[in-house]
Amino acid sequence: MTPVTRITVSAERPYDVLVGRGLLGELAGVLGEGVRRVAIIHPAALAASAEAVRDDLMDAGLTAILLETPDAEDAKTAEVAAFCWSVLGQAGFTRSDAIVGLGGGATTDLAGFVAATWLRGVRVVHLPTTLLGMVDAAVGGKAGINTAEGKNLVGAIHEPAGVLCDLNVLDTLPRNDLVAGMAEVVKAGFIRDTAILDLVQADPVAATDPAAPALRELVERAIRVKADVVAGDLRETTRALGGREILNYGHTLGHAIERAERYRWRHGAAVAVGMVFAAELSFLAGRLGEAGVERHRSVLAALGLPTTYRGAPWPQLQEAMLVDKKARGSTLRFIILERIGAPIFLDGPDPVLLLGAFDAISGEG
Repeated sequence: MTPVTRITVSAERPYDVLVGRGLLGELAGVLGEGVRRVAIIHPAALAASAEAVRDDLMDAGLTAILLETPDAEDAKTAEVAAFCWSVLGQAGFTRSDAIVGLGGGATTDLAGFVAATWLRGVRVVHLPTTLLGMVDAAVGGKAGINTAEGKNLVGAIHEPAGVLCDLNVLDTLPRNDLVAGMAEVVKAGFIRDTAILDLVQADPVAATDPAAPALRELVERAIRVKADVVAGDLRETTRALGGREILNYGHTLGHAIERAERYRWRHGAAVAVGMVFAAELSFLAGRLGEAGVERHRSVLAALGLPTTYRGAPWPQLQEAMLVDKKARGSTLRFIILERIGAPIFLDGPDPVLLLGAFDAISGEG
């Protein structure tokens, strides 16, 4: 096994994110003493991996059951959550038992939500199997499900007992999923750790090569950014610079695109376009310079991520943004950049600026 990097998230209930290869043997220890039964929530596509996790836990003396859910965003519904609660009830799960979320960001979101709501909270450990899950969804304690009105509108803050980021899974991750996950990595670079952007621009090929040391460094840097931000503002209650809201960079329009496209777009692809939109808005608001906007386009394009969008019309996207959880009443709020690595807040921007930023990403400007 390669050396393990341990990144501590010092929030209300501190926990560790482990990054390395061959980490399955760490799971029983991370679950902690007193746990006797474990429910492994996993998508259908990972049935074989879930069986391996179950067998490993049973070898450690635990009782483990498999809880198969639909793949991707189809898992994040009230109906699927209710199915999970029913299985836990039938199995007699108590507050001393635990849940494991095995899968991408949608699965860890669902597993965290089920853990947060079952008996008002049981332990959960995440085993993210995508790059996006490792650097974003599995870290930070946010859990939620979607509704017809929008993404993650029903949720909770429920910190995991630990997160195991086994880089072995990236070796077989489909290329498109790996590239999509890089959007959240470079987001961390745009809002705080600019060394991430330098690493990507120095060698975009190595940045998306699971065997390259560069990708591991990028993963660890992105996790550290999120760990630091979450530690200072777990529940997103502060408007101070550096608060958790800065993690929403690119997500306001990104979530609207996902909804407009009925979640056929990967989250990372939508966020990539959302970041270019936010950069253009930053420029039009007199903040970020033209070079900063161009750096967004060049970094994202070098990774193979989209920088333009010609799908749903602006009125439809604007309506979707108004029901996003980041909106306040009828006021849209955005994270924009003063400069690369320096996010600021922009509440209720002039509609002319918003339309101008949209024109810039839709090729109509």
